[in-house]
Order: sequence, then structure tokens, then C-alpha cells
Amino acid sequence: MSPRPRDPVLRANALSAAARLLAEEGPSALSTRRLARELGVSTAAVYTYFGSIEQLRREVRLDGFARLESQLDSLGPSADPVTDLSWIVREFFEFGVRWPHLYRAMFVDRPPEEDTAGKPTFTRLIDLVRCGVDGNRFAAVAADQAELCAAQVWSMPHGMVTMVLSGALTADAARAVLRDMVVRLAVGYGDDRRRAARSLHFVSTSGTK
Repeated sequence: MSPRPRDPVLRANALSAAARLLAEEGPSALSTRRLARELGVSTAAVYTYFGSIEQLRREVRLDGFARLESQLDSLGPSADPVTDLSWIVREFFEFGVRWPHLYRAMFVDRPPEEDTAGKPTFTRLIDLVRCGVDGNRFAAVAADQAELCAAQVWSMPHGMVTMVLSGALTADAARAVLRDMVVRLAVGYGDDRRRAARSLHFVSTSGTK
């Protein structure tokens, strides 16, 4: 008898439920028995998709970053690195606000061991900074500072998502802060203020340029 085919919907629901449990109750709440109860299936069904809780947590993070990367891929590059920077900052922020449980699982409830789930996203930011340098928009950035600057870019939307999820700011207030931060960061990297402001493309609706 051939094995029963796996249900992609059940796997997706399991990842979503695991992310919610991690966010709402912490790592100790996540067990195969608890997850099976949440999904209305047997523990054996959970083990069919994830061999262990550790693997499940890794899969939650990988799934989250895959979704984020897909969202960023949908933007496509423009001829203006500051415009691209504003798009990425906006989409990163909107992702966190739209998927708060998944975002917390990706960035807060990380597994204790080192992993590279977010490396492609960080590499994307490094490449973006280098495009700004090569395009003479970020003249104040030295060739060996791209990684440092990428971390600064990452910290902007991440910080604002954290403030929104904690209730410190409304989403609209955070968007206003981000718009200003993008311009200030570009100017700090060597861009002209007026040119940076003209390049800014930051709207409230995610997925729309």
C-alpha cells in the first residue's frame, strides 16, 4: 500500500498554529501534543510533517523568511537605490504588522542554536547598500561598510514593528516615523536631502508601489 499523500494545507496550518503558540505563550507551550490538539489531529500526524519540535521551530522561521523574501521579490528593482530602500523598508514593516505571530516566531522566539534563516534577506540589504554606493547616492559609505549599513537599514522596520506589536505606537504613526528615517538615513549615507525625499516611495498599503 502506498503511503498516504501529505496535505499541504495541514502543514501550513501547523506552521501557523506553532507561530501563534510561540508568540502568545512562549517556547514551553509548543509540544506535539499541544499542536495536535490545536489542529484536531493525532500527534502521529504532526510527526509526519515535522520529526521534532526543534525541526518544527526551524520550519516556522524558514517559512516566515520564505514569505518575506517572496514579498520582497514581487517588488523588483528600480533604477533608484533610495526608492528601492524605501520599498524594502515598507514591505518589511507591513509584513511584521500583517503577520505578527509569525514575525515574533522569526525574530523573538528564535531557536537557541545558530541558524541562517535570515541570511538571504540580510544579503539583499547589503546588495542594496552597494547599489547606492555604486550609483553615487551613498557617497559617505566606505566600501567595507555595506554590512554595517545593512544592519542599520534592517533595524528601522524591525524597531517600528516591535513598537507597534508592543502597543507603543500605532501602525500609522510608525509609518510616518519610517518615512522620515529613510530620508535621514539616505542623507547620512551621502545623498542630497531633496533628492532623497523625491525618491521616497512609502505608502500605507503593502504590496502597492
